[in-house]
Amino acid sequence: MAAMDIGIDLGTANIIVTMDGKIIVNEPTAVAYNSKKREIIAVGREAHNMLGKTPDYITVVKPLKDGVISDREITMMMIREFVRKVSGNLMIKPQIIICVPSSVTDVENRAVIEAALSAGARKVWLIKEPIAAILGAGVDITKASGSMVVDIGGGTSDVAVVSFNGIVASSTLKMAGNKFDRAIIKYFGNRDKILVGEKTAEQVKREIGCVYDPDPTVTTLLKGRNLLRGLPQALEINQSDVYEALLPSAMEIVNQVKTLIETTPPELVGDILSSGIILTGGGAMLRGLDRLISCNVSAPCRLADDPLSCVARGTAIAFGCADTLLDGFERVSMYKYK
Repeated sequence: MAAMDIGIDLGTANIIVTMDGKIIVNEPTAVAYNSKKREIIAVGREAHNMLGKTPDYITVVKPLKDGVISDREITMMMIREFVRKVSGNLMIKPQIIICVPSSVTDVENRAVIEAALSAGARKVWLIKEPIAAILGAGVDITKASGSMVVDIGGGTSDVAVVSFNGIVASSTLKMAGNKFDRAIIKYFGNRDKILVGEKTAEQVKREIGCVYDPDPTVTTLLKGRNLLRGLPQALEINQSDVYEALLPSAMEIVNQVKTLIETTPPELVGDILSSGIILTGGGAMLRGLDRLISCNVSAPCRLADDPLSCVARGTAIAFGCADTLLDGFERVSMYKYK
C-alpha cells in the first residue's frame, strides 16, 4: 500500500483531517477520558455527545481553549487517536502536516510533533493558520503582490498580509466564535436576567446572528433559566437584540484589521485595495461581518468559498508547496525531538 499524505487542522472547536487532499474527518475537538483506567474512551463527535452525561470518573475535555493548548497530554493522545483512525495499518508511514494556532508556544509545538511521530508519522511539518487559510481560499501567494486574510476560528482570529510566499505582517486576537457565544450569554443575562448555555447561544448566533444592518422582524425563541426566579423561561428576541450583543465583539476584529493595515507597507496596502480582504473560518460566516469590515476599513471584503474548510484544504495543498513557501511553514527534523 502506498504512503498517505495526512493534513490536520487542529482547531479550538473542530479538528479536520485530510488524506490525499480529501476531507476524511471533521469532528469536534473533544476527548472523553476515563480517569480510573487512565485511557481515552472516545474522541471527536462521540466524545462531544457525552458532555454533561457521564459519571465522575469520565471527563470530557476540550484540550484547546482560545487557540491555546490547555492540556498538552490530552492533545497528544487525541492527535494520536485521529491519525491512527484515518491511517489504519499502512505499510509505509505517512507524511503529516499539522496546522496549529498562531499563538501556540514552542513547548506546545513540540507536544504536537511528538504526538504525530508517536502515531507513526514519517515526516512532520507545521504550518501557520493564515498561510493554510489563504492557500485554501485559492489565492496565488507566489507573486510579489499583497493579499490579506482574516481567519476567524473558534478560539482566535488570525489576521495576516501575505506576499511572495511569506507573511509580511500578522497578528492574533483572542476574539472569535466562542467569544461571540459568550457575548450573547452575557448580554441577555444582564438585560433580561435569563441564563442560557453555550449551545443555545451558538444556535441563536447561527439562526439570527448579525453585525450589520439588522432586521428587527427576524425573531427566535431564547430558552434558558430566569436568574431571579430560578425557573425555566422562553423569551422572544429579534435580530436587533442579537446585533447589540455581538457588535462590540465584532468591532474588536475590525480594529485589529485596521491596526495591521497601519503597519503594512503602503505598496501592499494598494494591492489589498485591489484584491480585497478574504474572510475564512467558521466565525467569518456571521451575517454582515464582511460588510462591517469593508465599511470601516474602506477596502473590499469577501467571504471565501466554503470558509469552514479553508484551513484544512490549505493544509492539504501545502504538500505541493513544501519547497516554495518561505514563511509560516516548517519541516521539523525528527531527530530534534527524540
